[in-house]
Amino acid sequence: MSADERIKLEPGWKEALRGEFEQPYMHELRAFLQREKAAGKVIFPPGPLIFNALNSTPLDDVKVVIIGQDPYHGPGQAHGLCFSVQPGVAVPPSLQNIYKELKRDLNIDPPAHGYLQHWADQGVLLLNTSLTVEQANAASHAKAGWQHFTDRVIELVSQQREHLVFLLWGAHAQSKERLIDPTKHLILRSPHPSPLSAHRGFIGNGHFGRTNKFLAQQGLAPIDWRLPAQP
Repeated sequence: MSADERIKLEPGWKEALRGEFEQPYMHELRAFLQREKAAGKVIFPPGPLIFNALNSTPLDDVKVVIIGQDPYHGPGQAHGLCFSVQPGVAVPPSLQNIYKELKRDLNIDPPAHGYLQHWADQGVLLLNTSLTVEQANAASHAKAGWQHFTDRVIELVSQQREHLVFLLWGAHAQSKERLIDPTKHLILRSPHPSPLSAHRGFIGNGHFGRTNKFLAQQGLAPIDWRLPAQP
């Protein structure tokens, strides 16, 4: 059985990414993860959730792309969607600032949780550029090979879809702008929502309202950014 066949992936993404799992960098990445686990290191998110962003938001359904960096590295947090945490986990500081901007921009009250699955279900691709991380070691897998895979995902979304909104928050996300066709898509940039930079322009960027205005102009249903009270 080939690596392509072993990976559990939403059919549209699996077809679009056919052959990617046989690339040398992917073989090296798999070997790296196996070595890390054999050495007793704890890797997040759990294996079945590594490709959760793609499985939650099929390629044909993508409307908005939010690019994060790497998964949260605390126990129970990461579940494969950038900025999102699992139910029952405290809302991280960056997500608190995202909620503050939602309140300022669209008067949406923040929920008491940080589970963003409702956004993913509506076509918001919540993509980290590294899909795994070692516990308590931020950016530990940033150069392990995931960047080649997720760059390819961004390229495919740009090439195969039209009239998307890309939200590039912070320098890392903005470094991926080279992969996006600006003649087809709306690209919105701002500082990162981290407490270190949110006050420099993330709060006040108006990205949620601007996203929905653009989607409406294309005849597409807007994103319901309100999250359920209970995840």
